[in-house]
Amino acid sequence: MASVAPLPDLDFPGHDKLVAAIDHSVSLGDEHAVTASLRNTLCALIRDPDVHLPDCVHSAIADHYARREIYRSAKHGYSVVAMTWGPGQGTPIHDHSGLWCVEGVWDGELEITQYELLERDGDRFRFRAAGGMHAGPGSAGSLIPPHEYHTIANASDDAVAVSLHIYQAPMECCSKFFPQSGEWFLRTDSALKTDQAA
Repeated sequence: MASVAPLPDLDFPGHDKLVAAIDHSVSLGDEHAVTASLRNTLCALIRDPDVHLPDCVHSAIADHYARREIYRSAKHGYSVVAMTWGPGQGTPIHDHSGLWCVEGVWDGELEITQYELLERDGDRFRFRAAGGMHAGPGSAGSLIPPHEYHTIANASDDAVAVSLHIYQAPMECCSKFFPQSGEWFLRTDSALKTDQAA
């Protein structure tokens, strides 16, 4: 009989406090109530002196932004991923495969741009930027499908940024959108890898 791999669960100062707070928010049921509560929870956790993310999440990887899953809930199914953004690293326009997500900036600063889907022609999508924000430590936002198209970038030339993402379930794939002409982008389905967390 094959053994089942344990769910990701790194130990770090404030682990139990973070998990209990997220569990409480996720148990509210309705996705709007859950994400609203998680935004407030995440802002508080980022500022909480008792909670320190694992040391590994503060180390950037040279050729891509790092995705390290630090916890997955066996009871509720949500996934907590720390992302580390080296100087200039970012994403193309992408979606979240129909999953809600709450994202908070833990360290550094990130530029987040939301996109509105104007029309679709097969795998060609027409987007227009629909607002953006310069997010610093302690700020959090949420994405609820179908309003999930966005980019994230670390615009700094020398500083590393860290963000924490709480997904409804493990996000193992997404659609990425690459520029064609004007406002048109071509969709590419992409498997998402996680980097080792220790």
